Amino acid sequence: MTKAHMKAVVVREFGPPSVLKVEDVPDPVAQNGQIVVALHATGVNPVETYQRSGSQGYDRPRPFTPGADGAGVIESIGRFDAPGPVSRSGVRLAVGQRVYVSGSVTGTYAEKCVCTRDQVHPLSDSLSFEQGACLWINYGTAYRALFQRGGAIAGEWVLIHGATGGVGVAAIQWAKLRGLRVIGSYGTPRGRELLESLGVDHAIAHGDDGHLDSVDAATAGHGIDVVVEMLANVNLEADLNVLARGGRVVVVGSRGSIEVTPRRLMAREADVRGVMLYGASDTELTEIHAAIAAAADAGAIEPVIQESLPLARAADAHEIVMNSPSHGKIVLTP
Repeated sequence: MTKAHMKAVVVREFGPPSVLKVEDVPDPVAQNGQIVVALHATGVNPVETYQRSGSQGYDRPRPFTPGADGAGVIESIGRFDAPGPVSRSGVRLAVGQRVYVSGSVTGTYAEKCVCTRDQVHPLSDSLSFEQGACLWINYGTAYRALFQRGGAIAGEWVLIHGATGGVGVAAIQWAKLRGLRVIGSYGTPRGRELLESLGVDHAIAHGDDGHLDSVDAATAGHGIDVVVEMLANVNLEADLNVLARGGRVVVVGSRGSIEVTPRRLMAREADVRGVMLYGASDTELTEIHAAIAAAADAGAIEPVIQESLPLARAADAHEIVMNSPSHGKIVLTP
């Protein structure tokens, strides 16, 4: 009998986007404690460009299939001992169910992927598969940055530095949902339109000199309580100047080093805190997925898709993610 095959992107050597090659690989089989998901959409994130190139400290064994975000339908379930295939939110998982994934054993740049039980979550009927592929990295990171690491509470001012990308859009929606006041930065006129459509209280162009000068007036002299920073190696020093007393800068992304002035932190008794989604505890992960489910079911979060590309254009997707202005999330559709 001929073994069934599927399409998957395989990285056999580190390098530029061109090393992303679509290959025929054997269909995955769910072993004990595993679930196979037939993917309808896959999310593309900057971290996967680092994994592909072997940069930023990433040096994983090759060959591998990238990807941690995705959404689709449960195709098969391996043998489970009690309590069986139940998601983190306590929902029993079944073949044919719509789900999103938060990581994968085999990688999500593929037509199918193998996941553990804790990586599979019911997908709200309010969201498409493409939107479901935006949930884990984007909405999980934004939630962790704002609330678990940033300690943001209703009424505080939040600056999202780089607000038009996938994590930025998610952070705006979480912040507005929790009663925070939001300043977002953008890089293009289209980006400004996106921020205005999302209801930010104030929008600033981060490419302009002195783009943070308007923060004092916008916050009536209060300053920023929480900065969600997507490019710390460029913006961190300037962020420190606009912090309120007790303010927190939460670093989500950085592509290099920077020199900062510690006395600016001292004068405000402020903090700089790092964020790594994979550093979350089991309790924190359960909180994140419960929050995503509740917000999605209530129609309170709505991922923005910048562009949808076929799996064969994974290399183009990586070029866009790293070299083009962000206006939402890039997804692949197997």
